Amino acid sequence: MGPAGEDDRSQAVSDPARAAVRKRSVRLAGHATSISLEAAFWDQLRAIARIEGLSLNALVARIDEARTGGLSGAARIFVLDWILANGPPPGED
Repeated sequence: MGPAGEDDRSQAVSDPARAAVRKRSVRLAGHATSISLEAAFWDQLRAIARIEGLSLNALVARIDEARTGGLSGAARIFVLDWILANGPPPGED
């Protein structure tokens, strides 16, 4: 527990650097596009890609192939589902 009874997770959520939206270019099916995600999601995607032995671009391409809605939302749901199934990537919790 942190100060005033807050746990570390609530402090991480309020960290503006982790909440800042970052736009990155990726190549999907041979076409350049961009995806905007909060820094915290980029951190998790990089860690998951490393664990799965993929480049970040390859992981995003896999998410893109399976999605039915927007790419940013699909990436967030992918991260959430992955963490619920596997726990947080080492060093990322």
